[in-house]
Amino acid sequence: MDFDQIRKLIDTLIEKQIDEFELEEEGRRIRIRRNVPPAVMAAPAHAPAAAPTAAAPAAAGAGEAANADDGLVTVTSPLVGTYYESPAPGAPEFVRVGDQVEAGQVLCIVEAMKLMNEIEAEIAGEVVRKLVTNGQPVEFGQPLMLVRRRA
Repeated sequence: MDFDQIRKLIDTLIEKQIDEFELEEEGRRIRIRRNVPPAVMAAPAHAPAAAPTAAAPAAAGAGEAANADDGLVTVTSPLVGTYYESPAPGAPEFVRVGDQVEAGQVLCIVEAMKLMNEIEAEIAGEVVRKLVTNGQPVEFGQPLMLVRRRA
């Protein structure tokens, strides 16, 4: 599907007042949402490249993997795109290192094909580290930040 076809699809969805649409074709997935409260985007969880241990728990859902040693959860990108830490240039960041976050809170945006995809926290906790910089291209499954699970 090329850019013009996607633009026509979006125009049709607006005209027909369809709020959410998803299409998977030839290994590509397009999801369009409007006027819909943010929801968790499901994506396969990717475990870190380290060797598995008996103490390591199963990966958490929606692109976040847990680390048993330090309670850190890795927030990963559910799609290929560009990482943004604020809703607009010059606007405050969604979160900063040291911020306490709640499950469902927007952490960042990954832009793909001019669509802004909000990446939400799966857990309540503290943002420990950002692993990418603002405006950086990101890959599917790439770690974006670390969040320490709240006890």
